[in-house]
Amino acid sequence: MPQTHEITATEADHGQRVDRFLAERIGGLSRSRVKALIEQGHVTRDGAPLTEPAQPVRPGSLYCVAPPPPAPAKPQAEAMALDILFEDQHLIVLDKPAGLVVHPAPGNMEGTLVNGLLAHAGEELEGIGGEKRPGIVHRLDKDTSGIMVVAKSEQAHRILSDAFVTRDLDREYLALAWGVPNPAAGVIDAAIGRHTTDRKRMAVVESRSRGVQRGAMAGASAGKHAITNYRTEQVFHGAVSLVRCKLETGRTHQIRVHMAHIGHPLVGDPVYLRRIPAVSRTLPEGLREALLAFPRQALHAASLGFAHPITKKHLSFRSDPPEDFRKLQALLACNTE
Repeated sequence: MPQTHEITATEADHGQRVDRFLAERIGGLSRSRVKALIEQGHVTRDGAPLTEPAQPVRPGSLYCVAPPPPAPAKPQAEAMALDILFEDQHLIVLDKPAGLVVHPAPGNMEGTLVNGLLAHAGEELEGIGGEKRPGIVHRLDKDTSGIMVVAKSEQAHRILSDAFVTRDLDREYLALAWGVPNPAAGVIDAAIGRHTTDRKRMAVVESRSRGVQRGAMAGASAGKHAITNYRTEQVFHGAVSLVRCKLETGRTHQIRVHMAHIGHPLVGDPVYLRRIPAVSRTLPEGLREALLAFPRQALHAASLGFAHPITKKHLSFRSDPPEDFRKLQALLACNTE
């Protein structure tokens, strides 16, 4: 059963919004969650139901917040093999394989990471937003592999989500990109928004790039600030580069959009690699065919570092790229002259 919270207001609390006051005093519930609990009749003041989240706090009153048991998650639990790197009562860090969808969506309600986490964590999940489900703090695209962190409690979910917003963590990705970035290292500072004519794509809508191309992608809507730091690690045949990217923001498809924006789309990207790269003609035929046939974006979330949301201990995780990525990289290395 969820914990019931009893809080007595003091003179110092006078006049505050009651939902903000209760959220701050409880700590483990977000303001939006407290607001929902008030509206649903799960909060009392001096024994009487409280229904208005914006009502001012009355000093001396006893407020009782009694969350109901979390509702069963709508997605069904499905047993699946998960590569767990770390787990405690608050969170799970895992290495997601390419091809695994993170969250259920209409038409794709089964076989997702959330389904697997429901089976793995079972009754350990405290509930997020009143539903017994894992807290997805950030997502990786279906065909992007690598490290993810998932919250098991509402408090951990809120703190980790805030850390992603404030950039109070470290994230690095490895990618195989067409061409050779010039300069070899730089910062791509360019807002990203939804493409106005192709809603499945994102696009750069403005650019304040330092040392990279400028200009907006045609047909893009208003977007959000996005920054990617990149560094070229290795060049193969002057046609393909292994690039390490460090994110300062976390926008949808950010690395894929930013690398395509500066003229270096990722190998295998089904959305942002719009034509066969001219540099591919310089490669040996077999290598060229292997690169053009790679069935997904060659992108891997290689490392993640953050402060544990409860203990504050720094946690750091690294992951090698999966077999298909490594084989392609080895093929490139073997054919390098």
